[in-house]
Amino acid sequence: MSHIVQIKTEVKDAGAVEAACRRLGLEAPTMGSFQVYAVNRTGLGVKLPGWNYPVVCNLETGAVDYDNYNGSWGKQEELNKFLQAYATEKAIYEAQKGGYSVYEELLDDGSIRLNLTGGF
Repeated sequence: MSHIVQIKTEVKDAGAVEAACRRLGLEAPTMGSFQVYAVNRTGLGVKLPGWNYPVVCNLETGAVDYDNYNGSWGKQEELNKFLQAYATEKAIYEAQKGGYSVYEELLDDGSIRLNLTGGF
């Protein structure tokens, strides 16, 4: 039986953030305080390609703070790729923790399909 799932991403897992950065070939994220245009944000900072300011993940609330000035200071596609990679890594980890085997398939439209088999 097949199930379609859509995931609203809250970024709360530092390990999945690190895995997403590795997946995308980004620098390792760092914990700290970051300047995001005119404000400081504290959390796990991720440097996206071509972005003027880091994306800051608040692991307590799941919020992602950023300022790309409507694409002038960084392409939204880069953030979308990061969030997709995070959600994929988190889903794979949780599925494997539950005893499932995971097969990942990249679809023509850029989305990712995870096929799970087994489980406890």
